[in-house]
Amino acid sequence: MTDAPFEPFAYAHARFGEIAWMCQNTNHLVPREVVEPAMLEAIRERRYTMYPQGKGDPELLDLVRKDFGLAPADPVILTAGGTEALYMLERALFRPGDEMISSDPGYPIIHRFAELAGANVRALPIYAPPYRLDLEKVKEAIGPKTRILVLIDPLNPLGSGYSREEVRSFADLAHDHRIYLLNDVTYRDFPERHTLAREFAPEQTITVWSVSKNCGLAGMRLGGLMASPDLASTIGRFHTNDLGVDVVAQWAARSALRTKATWLPAVRRQTRENAVRIREVVATVEGASLPVFPSQANMFPIDLAGTGIRPEAIQEEMLLRDGVFVRSGGYVSPLFGHRFIRVSFSNPPSDIERFARSFPAAVARLRAPTARAA
Repeated sequence: MTDAPFEPFAYAHARFGEIAWMCQNTNHLVPREVVEPAMLEAIRERRYTMYPQGKGDPELLDLVRKDFGLAPADPVILTAGGTEALYMLERALFRPGDEMISSDPGYPIIHRFAELAGANVRALPIYAPPYRLDLEKVKEAIGPKTRILVLIDPLNPLGSGYSREEVRSFADLAHDHRIYLLNDVTYRDFPERHTLAREFAPEQTITVWSVSKNCGLAGMRLGGLMASPDLASTIGRFHTNDLGVDVVAQWAARSALRTKATWLPAVRRQTRENAVRIREVVATVEGASLPVFPSQANMFPIDLAGTGIRPEAIQEEMLLRDGVFVRSGGYVSPLFGHRFIRVSFSNPPSDIERFARSFPAAVARLRAPTARAA
């Protein structure tokens, strides 16, 4: 009988309050008073005893439209997180044998849903400067069966982002080749400036979003998608939440979006300060480096190739010894995951200081002769 493999998430959740959660790009900086009173209001009113409005709370839908600069009649589909939106659109748009152009590193669930729909994924390698999709290489990859181009902006897990001119170029490319552009903008509130692809190719673009990261509501599972009316109607046929998404999540998101202008600048500022502090720490560790800086999101990879340490080893060492949870790169990159860990940092400074103590010490322990022998 062999020992069961170590399950880091089970370990961390069992010790929830003891862990510095720097593994899932979650946002721990949104003030509690932004969302908790609204959640408690929904509970006090016993909203949970009945189904919510199927299409979503009208005020929430209006707030989402305003947040994205949409017209009052533009369709918005609410989903159980951005993940359900991704499943719906890929289930609706792919036919067996179609192709999707994406990236490695990238967000793996997008690839998995394509494969479930019978499509093939062309994941272009981007773990090299400029650490984002290159327009000319995307052009070369487009073939007769290409149906969707994935543009994650800012990009998980690298933290790289696209300029307005680059977004326009990819949108024009999708328009000219009559393919769909999946514009995943989960992290769009972290950079100072961000461009939506729908501005340039509204008929081709499906915009996927969530309140998991910007509003600090990952556990509430609320997101959605926007597309042209015809495209939204096609995708909407595969909506599984015909009775609406979680009502407490909707109340929380409504409150967060009402007040976003008052708290988002401080979240951005602290996130950037945290990134600088992590860069200072990484610079002290021989063989470790930051491929992307500054990050346009709330995460970036730390390359470990020069240390000779496996990402899984540093993940386990930091979690078990110091209660600091970072993510090994294999989760987001079959090609390059052996090189890096992903670290997220929209966290309180105390978490960042725990990382600052843990990372160099963990590397030193794993480099010790006894660790190498083991």
